[in-house]
Amino acid sequence: MDFDAFRELLTPRGLRALGEAEELVGADPVVAATKLRRTYDAALTSAALTQAGLRDRARAKFGADAGLMYFTPHGLEQATRAEVAEHRARRLAAGPGLRVVDACCGIGGDLVALARAGCTVDAVDTDPLTVAVATANAEALGLADRVTVTVADAASVAPEAYDVLFADPARRTSRGRTFDPLAYSPPWPVVLELVSRSRRACLKVAPGIPYEFIPDAAEAEWVSYRGDVKEATLWTGGDEERTGRRATLLPGSHTLAATGVRAVTGPVGRYVYEPDGAAIRAHLVGEVAELVRGRLPDPMIAYISGDEPIDTPWAARYEVDEVLPFSLKRLRTALRDRQIGNVTIKKRGSAVDIERLRRDLRLSGVKSTVIILTRIMDRPSVIICNPSPPA
Repeated sequence: MDFDAFRELLTPRGLRALGEAEELVGADPVVAATKLRRTYDAALTSAALTQAGLRDRARAKFGADAGLMYFTPHGLEQATRAEVAEHRARRLAAGPGLRVVDACCGIGGDLVALARAGCTVDAVDTDPLTVAVATANAEALGLADRVTVTVADAASVAPEAYDVLFADPARRTSRGRTFDPLAYSPPWPVVLELVSRSRRACLKVAPGIPYEFIPDAAEAEWVSYRGDVKEATLWTGGDEERTGRRATLLPGSHTLAATGVRAVTGPVGRYVYEPDGAAIRAHLVGEVAELVRGRLPDPMIAYISGDEPIDTPWAARYEVDEVLPFSLKRLRTALRDRQIGNVTIKKRGSAVDIERLRRDLRLSGVKSTVIILTRIMDRPSVIICNPSPPA
């Protein structure tokens, strides 16, 4: 998106163009562009249609606020979902009045949540367009008096001058998404140097961050939203002890902390529990097994089995129909005998290609079931089961 075209979007004429573009979302792109070009030049037409499309996509992350906010494609992709940002801001700002420096603010999703939680936020980003977008978002949401956004490098901020350092390093390079913290922008060593000078720090990182990159003095929190692991947050400093592992489920703010409990191993019982991904990432399978009074059929696989139907937000529950050694022929026969025509296939610890298996099963029945491909005491196995929702 062109910087000058974006600035024009903020003028009365640009806002009219954007409003007309929003009415054309979903229409044929050529028809929409032709209609706007009758009134506006090519640059403003393109900017308005792009922004209208981004706002429409952003509703999944930002709800009603998306209709007032501004975005860039990469900024929207990396922006924190509003519910997750609000959870983090609530935890960070136990009381109003904190001064926060946001060292790589992007389009401003987190600074909005922090400002709404009562914080005063000074934010920086290296890209002038991104800074303009973040500034426009603070103004559009009535938060301009609590937020300042400037063009600067994260390495130039002075975290020691603030109560809290917040950082969300960019995880994209010219080649696309990166999973290597050393390729973050700013790179991980720069982020850790800023943390070393801060009183408190809150770092948003990818949920798959290699564990060796997590500082020993940090608490690592994995956050799941409606069963999808969205991110990890690293917390350091402050009055409370910041060590260990934690998982949080949203909505509902259910939190589970590491206690060091280890799950026992044992046979598959009447039920199988699939822990939420945040608990798995946080290495809290033992804690979930304790909640459901369960055991691990295989000590290396994050499926739990038990004999009681215990409700917990930390795991999906399935009622076991049959457990078989994995064999395509035997599984096909078992499903045919049950008149199964539709299967939900889950796997963990299995090398089986799910789509190829689905074709090879040649299902033709009228009923549905769930099959879990896994290992049980290191033997390839399949569990035929059915969802067992909370009572």
